[in-house]
Amino acid sequence: MKRILLFSTVLIGLSLPGLAQRAKKQSEPLPQYYSNRLPLYQKPYLELPLGAISPTGWLRTMLENQRDGATGQLDKLYPLVMNQRNGWLGGDGDQWERGPYWIDGLLPLAYILKDTALIAKVKPWVEWSINHQQPDGYFGPSKDYPYEPGIQRDNSRDWWPKMVMLKVLKQYYDATGDKRVINLMTKYFQYQLKELPKHPLGHWTFWAHWRGGDNLMIVYWLYNITGDNFLLDLAEVIHKQTFDFTNAFLNTDMLRTPGTAHGVNLAQGFKEPIIYYQQHPEARYIEATKKGFADLTKYNGMAHGLYGADESLHGNVPTQGSELCTAVEMMYSLESMLAITGEVDFADQLEKIAFNALPSQVFENFIDHQYFQQANQVMVTRHIRNFNVNHHGVDVCYGLLSGYPCCTSNMHQGWPKFTQNLWYATADSGVAALVYAPNEVKVVVSNQQPVTIKEETNYPFEEAINFSITTSKKVKFPFHLRIPKWCKKATIKVNGENVMESEGDKIVQVTREWKSGDRITLELPMHIYRNTWSENSGSVERGPLTYALRIQENISKIHNTKDPIDYGDTYYEIRPGTPWNYALINNSDQYTLEKKTTIARYPWNLDNAPVIIKTRAKRIPSWGLYNEMAGPLPFSTTYQMEVAEEEEITLVPYGCTKLRISQFPLVDK
Repeated sequence: MKRILLFSTVLIGLSLPGLAQRAKKQSEPLPQYYSNRLPLYQKPYLELPLGAISPTGWLRTMLENQRDGATGQLDKLYPLVMNQRNGWLGGDGDQWERGPYWIDGLLPLAYILKDTALIAKVKPWVEWSINHQQPDGYFGPSKDYPYEPGIQRDNSRDWWPKMVMLKVLKQYYDATGDKRVINLMTKYFQYQLKELPKHPLGHWTFWAHWRGGDNLMIVYWLYNITGDNFLLDLAEVIHKQTFDFTNAFLNTDMLRTPGTAHGVNLAQGFKEPIIYYQQHPEARYIEATKKGFADLTKYNGMAHGLYGADESLHGNVPTQGSELCTAVEMMYSLESMLAITGEVDFADQLEKIAFNALPSQVFENFIDHQYFQQANQVMVTRHIRNFNVNHHGVDVCYGLLSGYPCCTSNMHQGWPKFTQNLWYATADSGVAALVYAPNEVKVVVSNQQPVTIKEETNYPFEEAINFSITTSKKVKFPFHLRIPKWCKKATIKVNGENVMESEGDKIVQVTREWKSGDRITLELPMHIYRNTWSENSGSVERGPLTYALRIQENISKIHNTKDPIDYGDTYYEIRPGTPWNYALINNSDQYTLEKKTTIARYPWNLDNAPVIIKTRAKRIPSWGLYNEMAGPLPFSTTYQMEVAEEEEITLVPYGCTKLRISQFPLVDK
């Protein structure tokens, strides 16, 4: 992994000298970018205000589908929880994580799309929290109601749900500058500093003990605004009471042993060592995280970018499940760590999950989703599978309430937060494009000059990314660009002229005086390559995309009369209409790439797949269904394994599939 470390000791934004006078001349106030206050480590990349980045192209379609789907309508689709009885609206209903989970995705979506109707839907949740803080500093529901089976009823003051609402309020402040948020958080963190010694993070439930990194990052965020020293004391308390991921990654077999960690806890907790690194910038915190990712990939990793955890860690067999909550929480952890470290690997892994696992697990309507997905998934049916948690067999079915409803509430944060982290301001007064997708950003650079940068691309399906600059006057600033590890040699052009070539696994800078109309083209040549997984299986990959066997998907809508309250009135099953039991030819590089001339508004399905790969394969007659899954994966290149005649197969991007083989056995030609 390679990273750029830059240093700054000032706040970039409204606090700079002369900026207030300049802001008065602007039609809109200039944005504020917070770097870390001393003594915190000076992170290289600074988050932009919510709403500064506007999605375009296929990415805008994803967010608009959320607006029109469950994100914008969950109060109507799931009224049992998301109604006026919710405890986070002062009612006698659910007071746990589901309401805050929903708003944690709805709020950034609303402000990114600048959608007044969605903003109005968010406001009551924010206002209730702000207006009902108690004199001791506590905020949130404070009464116990016998409302939800299976949840302890003495946990109204549990720390965990407040961590989610703290993220909501932080984003609300980023979008609006409402200083009531600062007042609430200051009082609440004073309350935490007083109460945590008596009631530690794990006092009521174990969730907060594992997920304390979410709490910790908001404490540092508030410190960068107020400079209150008690927040650094609180940060130490929270870190000590949070599960010790640093030690677990460095010195234990946790990631090598099934059942030792809950998949979503792990996804959220992965960032904690690097969040804490800001207060104690010791190499072991970054080393622990790197080792953790290496072990997780080796012992539990799969071709879609996630890992086997259904719900606890369950190894790397490609029919083990990966939870949708794990996808969006791991994306958020990677986004959080990327800004602190500038590690290229974190951005690469973020794109891997976003462009493979995430779109495959949710229908285009952004209502029906899977609780667990499988890297090799050939039957989506109601059936008990080899998961360590089962919800009456509906875990791989697509539906509003399939599996467990935490994902119904939590899936909404994935694409909005991905959009919010496409760009950063930099500590050297420039801009950084560290993750790629079509969008437009408004950002302030050197000498407080506002610029607009439009990013035109069909990435991850195409190799070229074009940036065009609009500015009222010439301005010199550094433009940071990530070169992914998978790219052998990238080319950067300015106004059609080559200015730089670079190997992968780097963040490079182009510093010059920019003027309106300047165009930067980043070309990231994508080659087809294989990765090796469980049982020596192979995946076919190109750029950030994993490719999977195209299988005809026969979709059936099931009317649920058995348990509709728990799993919804309807859900969808999918069965294969074409064979799936193929092995790739070992040591073969016979791949034919085919691209569509135009990309659909929604590219993530079989019909719209923008890029396909054709290659040669052989069927394995003995590899059949087991328990309505692909049976045990034949060990690649098994001596004298019986196979059929060679034939051509079609591979499509993993994110376009609902049925798939993405980890193939290999057979000799």
